Amino acid sequence: MKLQTQNNFTTELPADPNQTNVPRQVHQSAFSFVVPKKPTNPSLIHASIDVANAIGLSQDDILSTDFLNTFSGSIIYPGTKPYAMPYAGHQFGNWAGQLGDGRAINLTEVVNDNKTYTLQLKGAGPTPYSRTADGFAVLRSSIREHLCAEAMHYLGVPTTRSLSLMLSGDQVLRDVLYKGNPAYEKGAIVCRVAPSFIRFGSFELFASREDHDNLKLLTDFTIKHHFPQIQKEGVEKYLAFFQEVTQTTLNMIVHWQRVGFVHGVMNTDNMSIHGITIDYGPYGWLEDYNSGWTPNTTDNQHKRYRFGNQPEIALWNLYQLANALYPLINDAKPLEAILEAYSTDYEKEYLNMMRDKLGFQIKKNQDVVLIQSLTQLLEKVETDMTIFFRNLSNVSKADAATTAFNTIKDAFYNEKDLDKTILKDWHDWFEKYSIRINEETLSDSERKNQMNTVNPKYVLRNYMAQLSIDDADKGNYSLLNELFEILKNPYEEQPNFQKWFAKRPDWARDKVGCSMLSCSS
Repeated sequence: MKLQTQNNFTTELPADPNQTNVPRQVHQSAFSFVVPKKPTNPSLIHASIDVANAIGLSQDDILSTDFLNTFSGSIIYPGTKPYAMPYAGHQFGNWAGQLGDGRAINLTEVVNDNKTYTLQLKGAGPTPYSRTADGFAVLRSSIREHLCAEAMHYLGVPTTRSLSLMLSGDQVLRDVLYKGNPAYEKGAIVCRVAPSFIRFGSFELFASREDHDNLKLLTDFTIKHHFPQIQKEGVEKYLAFFQEVTQTTLNMIVHWQRVGFVHGVMNTDNMSIHGITIDYGPYGWLEDYNSGWTPNTTDNQHKRYRFGNQPEIALWNLYQLANALYPLINDAKPLEAILEAYSTDYEKEYLNMMRDKLGFQIKKNQDVVLIQSLTQLLEKVETDMTIFFRNLSNVSKADAATTAFNTIKDAFYNEKDLDKTILKDWHDWFEKYSIRINEETLSDSERKNQMNTVNPKYVLRNYMAQLSIDDADKGNYSLLNELFEILKNPYEEQPNFQKWFAKRPDWARDKVGCSMLSCSS
C-alpha cells in the first residue's frame, strides 16, 4: 500500500510545543502532535472502494495488512506525524471556549490526481482536546457516520467521505441517552476523508484570544491551499474568502433541505470551512415532513437545530465566522453586505430547488405561493417527504385532481387523519399544480426523469441505520453492506430493493436510534 503524502498543515503552521497527551488549554498553536492508541484486535468491517480509489488505493490495498494497521491506528504511516487540532465554538448558541479534536486524529494529507485530502481517524484515542471524554467511539455511531457520509455523497450533498469502518476489539463505556445508565459497547474507528478539517471554530479560537498573528497565518494557509482561485491581496483576499465560504455553506444547506436531512448539532465547531457536511452525530432524516423536527435529544426543548431553522442557523454561524475574521479586515460594512445577501440568495436558491423538485423548468411568479401552500399542507397530517416527492413525478398533465392525489396518497401515514377540509385543500392544490405543469414544455416522461434526479427514492432512514446497527452488534454485517450498495444509487429505481422505499414502521416511531438520538458516540 503506497500513499503520496505531504505535511503542509504541520509544516507551515505552529505546533504545540507540549507533546504530553493530557487534556489542557493549548495556546498559539494550530495543532498538537498525538499518537493514536493501538487497538487490541482491529478488524475491517467495511471500506468504500470509491474513496480508496480517490486517495490512490486499490481493492487489493483495502485487503492488505497495511491498510488494516494504518487505518485502525495500529501503526503510523511512514513519513507522517499524526496530530489533533484545537478550535473553539458556539454550542447551542453559547460560547464554549476551546474545544478541538477530542476523538479525532489527523493522520496525514494525501495527494492524488491533483487533489489533496486529509485522512482523519475518529475514535482512535484521546488527545489534548478530549476534556472529560475518552477519545474513543462506539460501533453504533461509527456505522451511522460511515453510511451517512457516503449516502450524502451519492445524493449530491457536499460532505466529508468515509474510507473505512473498523472494530477496535475494545469495549467502550457509553451512556446512550445521558440518563445515568452507562453500558459497554463495541469500540470502532472510522477513517474520515475531506480536503481539510478546518472549521469555523478554528478561526474563532485565535480571534477570541486576540492571537491575530496566528489568525492571519491560519487564514492565509487556508486560502493558499484550499482556495487557490482567490488571487487578491490584503483585505480583499479575506473578503473574497468569506464570500466563498458563505456561498458554499448556503449551497450545502439548500441540499440538506432538498433531501430532508437534519444535522442535529449545527454548532460553529461543526461547520466546515469548505461548505461540506461534517460531524455526523445525532443527525436524522425527515420521515414525515415536519419543519419543527430535530433528532437531537439535547435540542428537544428549544429545537434550535430543527429542520426548518437550518438556513437561519447557518447564517448565525456565518456571523460568528465574520466576527472571527474581522480583525483581518477591520471594516464591518463589507462583511455585513455579504451576510445580508445570504438571506436573499438563499430564498432564490431554495425557490429554484423546490421548482426542480416539483418539475418546473419555466420560472413563474406564482411558484412561491404554490410552494408555500404545499409545505403547509405537508405538515397538516403526517406525510412522508421522500415518498411524496418521488411519487409526485408520476402525476401526468392530463390527470384530474383526484387522480393526482391518489398518485401520492401512499405517502400519508394515516389516511384517516385526512378530514374533509384537508382533502379539499389537497384537491385545490393539485388543481393548481395541474395548471402549472401544463404550462411546461417537457413531456410527462421528460419531467418525471428530471424530477427523479433531485427527488431520491432511497435515503438513509433512521430505522434502516438502526436495523443495520442491531445486526452488526451481533456480528452480522450483511444489512450494512446491502444498505451501502442501495445508497450508492439513491435516484435509481432499484426494484430489487423496493422494500426500502417505505414509510417508517410503527415500531420505529419512538425507538431510540430511530426517532431521537444523543450526541453520545
